[in-house]
Amino acid sequence: MLPAPLTMEVRRGAIAQLGTLLADSRVATSGRVAVAVGVGQGDRIAEVIAPSLGEAKVLRVADGTVDAAVSLGADLRKGNYEAVVGVGGGRTIDATKYAASLAGIPMVAVATNLSHDGICSPVASLVYEGGKGSFGVPMPLAIMVDLEFVHDAPPALVRSGIGDVLSNLSAIEDWQLGNSERGEPIDGLAISMSRTAAEAVLGRQDTIESDAFLTVLAEALILSGMSMVIAGSSRPASGGDHEILHAVDQLFPGTSNHGELAGIGAAFCYFLREDAHRLGQVTGCLRRHGLPVAPGDVGLTTDQFTAAVMLAPSTRPGRYTILEHLRLSEHEVRGRVEDYVRAVGR
Repeated sequence: MLPAPLTMEVRRGAIAQLGTLLADSRVATSGRVAVAVGVGQGDRIAEVIAPSLGEAKVLRVADGTVDAAVSLGADLRKGNYEAVVGVGGGRTIDATKYAASLAGIPMVAVATNLSHDGICSPVASLVYEGGKGSFGVPMPLAIMVDLEFVHDAPPALVRSGIGDVLSNLSAIEDWQLGNSERGEPIDGLAISMSRTAAEAVLGRQDTIESDAFLTVLAEALILSGMSMVIAGSSRPASGGDHEILHAVDQLFPGTSNHGELAGIGAAFCYFLREDAHRLGQVTGCLRRHGLPVAPGDVGLTTDQFTAAVMLAPSTRPGRYTILEHLRLSEHEVRGRVEDYVRAVGR
């Protein structure tokens, strides 16, 4: 049974009402709650939430590394906290999720950005030994999104959430491919939630300047994360598209952000499937929001993107996607990449 969050709020001023949530005895009976904030907006966040914090202790998260998360986890254990609230962007929330799992306490996610579906997913993406690793964690106890902070976040990071949720469409097809080719079990509810999240964003004509669009995007990213909880894995939101982005992260770290690479990966996977209709929908949505479509848009050459596609399957051993299905040679992959660049260039 899905452990439904106590609450999910998406609105302006959500952070200022954090105290009301923390007063809920289902979060903490004794009031010993820690609030973890990042180094970027940490001071502003601490100032906004201070009037409603009461006895809560504010802790700083240095960055989005495993070391920072382990350090935070140690502080949570030493303080005997009953719960922790992670307030910030993806790195802060992921580090807090992992720290909470180490401390064995529930976590509340308060997002100030919408860069990817990690807001409530059962996965923490953290920097580890020079690359990024994915670590299983419990889903947050409650989720809040403050649209005032989202509007103030770098627009490129907010738009990247669009690329991440669109990639669900490709991930679903990869999961269904694994079912038809290898008999891999699939979960219809998880697929429905993941697809609903992507479709909610795909056809909208408004932009991140609109509260209405940001609300839909936030709900879509949260729904995407919950689909992974139901599935018990990242399968409904991570396929060949994410294999490619993880390979890019390994080979060419710092190339771009998660959501932008997920969008390019999804579009390329649809090109490999020869699904012109879906490819047009995905690339059209990416372009409408100013997101990259071709490898060159994020500074990758044909050879570099080819290398990433070749490495991609090894980033998720045992996962069956369109990449594993086609089993293209390096020469064939380079040809497909060149064809893709020409196709999306038109």
